[in-house]
Amino acid sequence: MSGERVADIWGPRAPFPSGASWPRRVDQYLVDGVAEADVQEWVRGACLLCSNGCGLEVAVRDGRMVGVRGRAEDRVNHGRLGPKGLYGWQGQQYDRLTTPLIREGGRLVETDWETAMAAVVGRSRSLLETKGPLSHAFYTSGQLMLEEYYTLCVIGKAGIGTPHMDGNTRLCTATAASAFQESFGSDGQPGSYTDVDSCDALFLFGHNVAETQTVLWTRMLDRLDAGDPPRLVCVDPRRTKVAERATVHLPVRNGTNLAVMNALVHELIARGWVNEGYVRTHTVGFDELDRLTRDATPEWAAEICGVPARDIRAAAEIFGTGERVVSTCSMGFYQSHQATAASCQVNNLHLLRGMLGRPGAGILQMNGQPSAENNREAGCGPALPGFRNWDNPDHVRELAELWNVDPLVIPHWSAPTDANAILRFAEQGSIGFLWIAGTNPAVSQTDLARIRRVLSGDQCFVVVSDGYRTETTELADVVLPAALWAEKTGTFTNVDRTVHLQEKAVEPPGQARGDQAIWTDYARRMGFADKDGHPLPAWDTSEQAFEAWKAASAGRPCDYSGLTYQKLHDVGGVQWPCTSEAPNGTERLFTDGVFNTAVEKCETYGHHLATGAPVGETAYRARGVDGRAILKTTAYDHPYEEPDATYPMRLTTGRTVYHWHTRTKTKRSRQLNEAAPAMWVEISAPDAQRLGIAEGDIVRVASRRGSIEAPARISDVREGVIFAPWHYGDPESAANELTLNGWDPVSKQPELKVAAVSVTLIRPGDGPAPAPTTTASAPVRPFADTGRE
Repeated sequence: MSGERVADIWGPRAPFPSGASWPRRVDQYLVDGVAEADVQEWVRGACLLCSNGCGLEVAVRDGRMVGVRGRAEDRVNHGRLGPKGLYGWQGQQYDRLTTPLIREGGRLVETDWETAMAAVVGRSRSLLETKGPLSHAFYTSGQLMLEEYYTLCVIGKAGIGTPHMDGNTRLCTATAASAFQESFGSDGQPGSYTDVDSCDALFLFGHNVAETQTVLWTRMLDRLDAGDPPRLVCVDPRRTKVAERATVHLPVRNGTNLAVMNALVHELIARGWVNEGYVRTHTVGFDELDRLTRDATPEWAAEICGVPARDIRAAAEIFGTGERVVSTCSMGFYQSHQATAASCQVNNLHLLRGMLGRPGAGILQMNGQPSAENNREAGCGPALPGFRNWDNPDHVRELAELWNVDPLVIPHWSAPTDANAILRFAEQGSIGFLWIAGTNPAVSQTDLARIRRVLSGDQCFVVVSDGYRTETTELADVVLPAALWAEKTGTFTNVDRTVHLQEKAVEPPGQARGDQAIWTDYARRMGFADKDGHPLPAWDTSEQAFEAWKAASAGRPCDYSGLTYQKLHDVGGVQWPCTSEAPNGTERLFTDGVFNTAVEKCETYGHHLATGAPVGETAYRARGVDGRAILKTTAYDHPYEEPDATYPMRLTTGRTVYHWHTRTKTKRSRQLNEAAPAMWVEISAPDAQRLGIAEGDIVRVASRRGSIEAPARISDVREGVIFAPWHYGDPESAANELTLNGWDPVSKQPELKVAAVSVTLIRPGDGPAPAPTTTASAPVRPFADTGRE
């Protein structure tokens, strides 16, 4: 299997009937010249190249990774691996960052760890002494390990006392967390992947699962190809592989999701497809939901969304008459307008029908990244660990006792800082120390020209920990070489709460160190300590950090107290909550219809979905929620930016199956890079004909913030919409040169999928636009050290 899964993305079909177990199929790839008999050790872990978290084993020979194979017994994938899982790990073996770098005379030069850490600690200590904790911020990833997130959480929130902590999970999964908090009182997926096996209807809201979670789509395909397939509804402006299999496809105009969702809820209520007993017993807010959607007829939504009213009715009927419905929701909703409100309506559909807590009836508000769940759980983002409420003094006291610090040290005087605000404060200089770990905001953030100015300015000292030199490292003051996947031991948790242990398979290259080791070194040098003078954090190894996290999670919704490294090694993936009462994990949440909305337990008191204004404890108590789910929505409003005479088209962005985020790893994998070596944009056939654009022609796409040039690919995207993959970082072709600085008022997730653009033909192309091929591309080289711009 040298590269055939690049073309055959999902592998052979294994149809199975509703309620049966998904058949096993073990996928394996070994590098050329290595046979299975040559493998000296198979090391257990899970894939870290999408949010599916497929169980696998790493093949090791002579101290090097030489292949991977799926674990047949793993609950997530039953042995299957997607193209990125099979081939992407090879990117770790090329062009790695192996020594610290420090900026001298405007250029990054190699140095040693002592010099690099002295510079980091010197600036950090100086700012803390002169400006205090609010001068510090940390911006992390959704690809680190639980132990690393929790270690940094303790350093930031108990050692320094800064509220300025967030991650690039703000770009991909913040709305999932917000929607769960608003509806159910806390974060955490109610459903399980096994619900796909027995559902009779599948709804995919803004979720191109065929490319973003290939093994999950394989599972869905095997049900769709069975003799009793579920009906499938897809909401996506593009005719994706998912849409091709749909019973009903709603290709809504991007930015109008809430309109179609309000219409679906309207239809359920108007047609009597409501489980009145469940709603009366287990929810609050029905009358207000009914009032806000009473006029949201399919005809009204059809005008806004650009889809036939009959199709909206057909989709509503499938939901309203299904006995077992599974919904997934992803970036097409999260990165769009009124993101939290639209995603809460997905929750509302299930609550109205009582479609929760039993096999085949569940919600998967998808993560975009493999360990985004851990970032949210462990408090490394803008939250307190264990899904605790920053506005609840008892929750703050619990942490203070656990960490043995004064409660006043833990920042809880106002809401934690989101990434958008962190970057604004860094731009203004009130944040003078910004540590970026495991992410590349110079490609992934919105309005990239502004991001480059923020990170390259003298007003903020920037530290970057990464495994590669990236567009972001080139703007930093200090760069630290980090160990990557399978070069360290730790856990991470996937979309359906499945925890995996990744065991160390090989040594990191050169002087690279794990992020936990880097941050612990920083904490020791800074002298962070608890009230009794003991080091903070109080651990050094990953297993010690895991045990500390178990104590922090005990009794909370994301309870890990029943897990151990040994259990995860033996079993593979286990779902939280895992306790002494549920030693094998918990497949579904809210099976009893009791939610985490009690005042003493909830993660938030909620927000107004239109304005983002917090509800507050007094108003929340007055509502008497007390363990019931909350039905809430708001009226549809138009996006921040809509087409006009100058910018007459809508831009949406997304992923390709062959690359992961900003391609730091996947572009170094031959099979994946050859499949999608360069940027392209997609345009509908009617728009292409109107503009005189042929397949492969070079076009300029411009917004109010910038422009890019790329070959055109004529596709089934809806008329009036341009699609651009966002993985590519060259300023001349980076999709995020075009995106705007607008975000959802509740989740603060940027509207990456809604911008007004113009499209102009630049010159004829040399043939078809880049597509999956076997065309060789130039070898990847380290980024040139060009200094600050």
